[in-house]
Order: sequence, then structure tokens, then C-alpha cells
Amino acid sequence: MMYFNLHTHHFTNQTNVLELVNQFANAYDESVPYYSIGIHPWYIEEDSIITDLALIESKLQQKNCLALGECGLDKRITTSLELQKEVFEKQLLLAQKHNKPVVVHCVAAFQELIATKKKLQITVPMVVHGFSKNASVAKSLLDDGFYLSFGKYLLQNPAMESVFKTVPSNQFFLETDMLTQSIFEVYEKANAIKATQLEQVIIDNFENVFKIKMGSIIKN
Repeated sequence: MMYFNLHTHHFTNQTNVLELVNQFANAYDESVPYYSIGIHPWYIEEDSIITDLALIESKLQQKNCLALGECGLDKRITTSLELQKEVFEKQLLLAQKHNKPVVVHCVAAFQELIATKKKLQITVPMVVHGFSKNASVAKSLLDDGFYLSFGKYLLQNPAMESVFKTVPSNQFFLETDMLTQSIFEVYEKANAIKATQLEQVIIDNFENVFKIKMGSIIKN
């Protein structure tokens, strides 16, 4: 069976797992086989935005760069929201130009996130990673075509189980992010909550969003 890890900072090089490894424009690792790359709102450096965006655009044109991100909006940091929006919007336009999905970091800015997607008329898939909010926020995002990715909070917060149950099977992914637990443990928890095996469901979601056959790039 094949597994997909939507977002991780730790490449584990397992033969039956496709890992979308997060890369930063200012700390790029050539050895990672499949990755996303973007400017995280925590690490915006005004002096390097232009060069970082140029690097990101060059990587988006490579086959093993599967997505743009993580990028997004975070109201709990000192960087101004206006600057965050400016950098986020420029990245979304690059994703749209190169037809790449987007891995989104969003903290306390979900209304702004939805508004930005609508404002720019973004049509490429957008996945909110590390989802941890309630069913109402989940529904707002799902209704606007976002995908949700679950990991840490699914394992650590029992309240997320009821939220996860409500998410349609064609609109979610699983991830480890910075977890010490493996993607297999996240799948095990998710399978138990949904009372079904989700491996094929997530393969189907991957192939729909990323337009790649998973079996063509990883082996069991």
C-alpha cells in the first residue's frame, strides 16, 4: 500500500511513502526528491522577497516541485498583516501561473484567506495544512473549495475527531509536519475515526489535486 504525507519537515526516504517535504526559499535542499517551496509568513525578509520569489518560480517549473508552500497568513506574529498579504498574493499568482497546488499556513486569518482566494480568483487547489479549528471554520473552507490536512491535532486533540468525521472523503489529506510520530500512526488514527481504510481515498485525492499517478513516482 502507498501512503502520502501532505506536509513534513523531515524526509524519511521510505519506499512506500510519498513525502511532500517543505522547503524554504532561503534554505533549499537539493537532495529532497519531492517538495513544496514557498515563503512562510514567519520568515518574510523584506530585503529578499524579490529574489525569493524568483527562486520559487524557477523551482515551480521543475517536475519534482509538486506544490507552492507553505505560505499564508498568521495574525499571531509581529510581521504586519499587510506585508503578509502582499507576499502571499504574489505567491498565489505564481501558483496559478504554473498550475501548482498551494500548501497554506493560516493562523487566526481564515476570513482573510477565503477573501484572498476569491479576490485573486485562484482556481488551483489550496490545502490548509495542520487544521485545528472547529466544524464551522472547516465548513466555511470546504464550501469555498479548500482542502484540509490533518496531523498533529488529530492525534493530540480529541475534539478534532468530530470535525474530521464531517470532512468529505474527497477534501482531506494527512500529514506529520513536525511530529515525531510517523505518517502510519496518523493514518491509523484517521482510519479509526472514519471507521474505514483511507489509503486509497488519499491516493485518489492526491491524483486529483496533483494530477500525477502516485504509482508512477513511488514503489511499494
